[in-house]
Amino acid sequence: MVAIPQTRRQFLQAVGVTGGAGVLYSTMGALGLAPAHASPPFRAPRESDFTLTGRAHRSVLILGAGIAGLATAYELRKAGYKVRILEARKRPGGRNWTVRGGTVETDLDGHTQRARYAKGQYLNAGPARIAQHMVTLDYCRELGVPIEMFGNQNADGYYYNEGVGALSATPIRHRTAKADVYGYVSELLAKATDQGALDGQLTSDDKERLLAFLRNFGSIGGRADGWKYTGSTRRGYLVDPGAGTEAGTPNLPPYALSDVLASGVGQYFSFEFGWDQAMLMFQPVGGMDRIAYALEDAVGGERITYGAEVRSITDKGSGVEVVYTGPGGRLSVASADFCVCTIPPQVLVKIPSNLTPAVKDALAYAQPVSTGKIGLQYGRRWWEEDDKIYSGITNTNLDLSTIWYPSYGYHGAKGIVVGYYNFGGNADAYSALTPAERQARAIEQGVKIHGEKYRTELETAFSVAWRRTRYSEGGWVSWPSRTSGHYGRLLEPDGNVYFAGDHLSYYIAWQAGAFESARKVVTDLHTRVLSS
Repeated sequence: MVAIPQTRRQFLQAVGVTGGAGVLYSTMGALGLAPAHASPPFRAPRESDFTLTGRAHRSVLILGAGIAGLATAYELRKAGYKVRILEARKRPGGRNWTVRGGTVETDLDGHTQRARYAKGQYLNAGPARIAQHMVTLDYCRELGVPIEMFGNQNADGYYYNEGVGALSATPIRHRTAKADVYGYVSELLAKATDQGALDGQLTSDDKERLLAFLRNFGSIGGRADGWKYTGSTRRGYLVDPGAGTEAGTPNLPPYALSDVLASGVGQYFSFEFGWDQAMLMFQPVGGMDRIAYALEDAVGGERITYGAEVRSITDKGSGVEVVYTGPGGRLSVASADFCVCTIPPQVLVKIPSNLTPAVKDALAYAQPVSTGKIGLQYGRRWWEEDDKIYSGITNTNLDLSTIWYPSYGYHGAKGIVVGYYNFGGNADAYSALTPAERQARAIEQGVKIHGEKYRTELETAFSVAWRRTRYSEGGWVSWPSRTSGHYGRLLEPDGNVYFAGDHLSYYIAWQAGAFESARKVVTDLHTRVLSS
């Protein structure tokens, strides 16, 4: 006869032994001992979860060897689950894709490209940066993937806008733009403060403290100078300071206030303040796909079937059956107790299945986002030698959107500049072109900022249009609303089929979202197995 727990502590201990951490935490929430809406810290499944409870291991079929699929398999393997991954591509990583010399890709429009990058050069076609607070770095540490700094912001990068008044078509250094915007904003606020416009909000002491801050923040004059901004060495130098009597020639005077406001450069500043974009940022040494290949090694390559394009998904109640094309186009069947599907919604919704109508509606509700990149290899690192730009990003209102300078290979013989990383309509415009036409258009635009060397010193290029990339059909997805019920529907299993991916997180378009989603699914599935 089993002893009935006599105290609440004994009862919770029994729940923990029987159902695992997930069931224990939910029970505590129901008893008012833990917030039921909060997520407990992730605890990877362990072999002891089965040996201590007498439960049997189950089999899990994972569709997609992107980061979510690989992470799901990796964590389930820790407890001894029998896992198998079906991946349509011939490589791991999904949208975590690093293009190197020899990479061959044919898009949905039939355009085939072969990358001719030099040894050691690469383009991170998908994710390219990692914020220091993201769980992605935890996996880099755990898997032994070395990391290095990624220059997400550089004071010597450029802002370049057209159709914005007197400063149109003028490359402006980040440091120069910030000095002028901060200077003029500080001047205006200081004048308003000193003239009493804020007396209703500030005490006299507060006003003096604010004025002292503005003098420092904007590098402006004092009360005797009318708080005027006249520029400073923060704008940079026309001639750098040197030896002897060379004091340097500051880049003065500043642009006129009305011209600075019309230029719109200040609209770019908030980018680097973002929670997910603020420095410091990081990248794996040697390319972002080092993470995918490290996960592949940890999972075991023998558990991954590449070139396996899913043709149908059937939940049979007692398990899941998936039909896929194997080597030579032959149809094969894989089955397991459970399935975790990480195929992008816009692709999954077109695969025949007996998923419920509500799930299919939810998949169709997610909207794929257009984005694209081109990697331009140059035979000389002119951005370092001529412009003194070591990593970072140039922002522009041209259809390029951004130009990225590489955060690796400093002082090397060659280098790859991301000639555009754009989104939405701009990305659609480039995706409608052939690869050769994309290159020509990107070069024509980039010459406006960097001059003819941007054209004459180019060696080779490779471009990616994610809406036209097979098995992805989008850079990521957006949800018109998270409260419509569609998003929440995919957070729960449909019978024995679970769903995971960055689109089911609040870190959409980041690998961190894929990792977090995988952890949630692993916890949910493991809890179900231990409590069944």
